Amino acid sequence: MNRILLVRTSSLGDMIHVLPVVSDIQRHFPGATIDWVAEEAFAEIPAWHPGVNEVIKVAHRRWRKNWWAPEVKAEREALHERLGRHHYDVVLDMQGMLKTVWVVRQTQGRRHGLDWKSAREPLASLFYDVKHRIEFWQPGVLRQRQLGAKAFGYGLAAAPDFGLARFSVKPELPASFVEAYEQREAPYAVIMPSASRAEKRWADANWHQVFAQLRRAGLQLRVVSGSQSEFEWAQSLVQGVEGVTVLPRMGLTAVAQLLAGARVMLGLDTGLTHLSAALGRPTIGIYTDSTPRRGGLVGTDYTASLGDKGLPPDYEAVRRAIEQAMGPAVSLPI
Repeated sequence: MNRILLVRTSSLGDMIHVLPVVSDIQRHFPGATIDWVAEEAFAEIPAWHPGVNEVIKVAHRRWRKNWWAPEVKAEREALHERLGRHHYDVVLDMQGMLKTVWVVRQTQGRRHGLDWKSAREPLASLFYDVKHRIEFWQPGVLRQRQLGAKAFGYGLAAAPDFGLARFSVKPELPASFVEAYEQREAPYAVIMPSASRAEKRWADANWHQVFAQLRRAGLQLRVVSGSQSEFEWAQSLVQGVEGVTVLPRMGLTAVAQLLAGARVMLGLDTGLTHLSAALGRPTIGIYTDSTPRRGGLVGTDYTASLGDKGLPPDYEAVRRAIEQAMGPAVSLPI
C-alpha cells in the first residue's frame, strides 16, 4: 500500500470513530500516504491525526444551497481535479451514502465500501468495486475498524488509538489534589446538556443534582453548547448555580483542548461526548433518544453509556457513574 484515500465527510462523532482506522493502517502499512475527504466544517478532525497526509475538503452543506452558482461550480471543478490527481491503491468510503459515492466516483483507484445490507443508503453499494458486510448493531468505533480491517486485509488485535496525543495534558501539579486546587486554576468538569431537539434532552432536575454533586467534589463547571439557541437555553439551565461558566460555540480544536483538561465530562449522545472519550477523559454519556448499542462511548479511560432510546437514565445511575469516574475524589471547599 503506497497511497490510500479515506472518505468520511461528516459528522463529528462519526469522524472521531474513524480516527483509529488511520492508526490501524499505519501500524500495518507504515510507509503508506493517507489522505482523507472531509466536509469543510469538520476538516480539523482528520488534521489532528499525525498519520493523515492531506485533508481534501468538500462543502456539500454549503454547495447544495446554490449548486449552479459560478463560484460553487468552480469549487466543484477544483475538487474534481484534486481527486483525480493521484492513483490510490484503495479508496475506502466509510460513510456509505450517495453524497460520498459522488466523491468516490471521481477518484482513481480500487473503490471499497459497505455492501447493500450494511450501507446507510443501500444504493451506494452499487458503485463500489469491492463491497464489505459489517454488522450494524455494534459501537461505531468497532464498525469502522472492522471495515478498515476487511478493506486492507489485517486483523484487529490492538486497542483503538485515536491519534490525539497532541492534546495530552500533563501539567506539573503539586503532589496533592488539594494543593493543586489552591495553587492553580480549579479543576473543572465539562457538561454538554444541550440538544437540537427537546426529546433528546435530559430532565433539568437531574442536571441540577449533577451540578450539585460536581460542585461538592470541588469542580468548576464548564458548560458547552453547539449553537446560539443552545447557549441561551444552557444559561437558563444553570441560573443560580455558582462556579459555572456557559461557553458560547467554539471551534473544534478549542473544544478539544478544553475537553483534554477536564477532570470528567458528562454529555448527551453528541459528537463532543465521543470526542471526550477519544481524548482519554473520564466520560459519561446520557442516552435519551438513541441507543448505546450502536453509539456507545469508546475511550482509554473510564466511560459509561447510560440509558437507551426512550429510556433515559435516572440521576442515581449517573451519580454512581460520576463516583466511579472520579475515583477517590477529594471534597474541596467551594
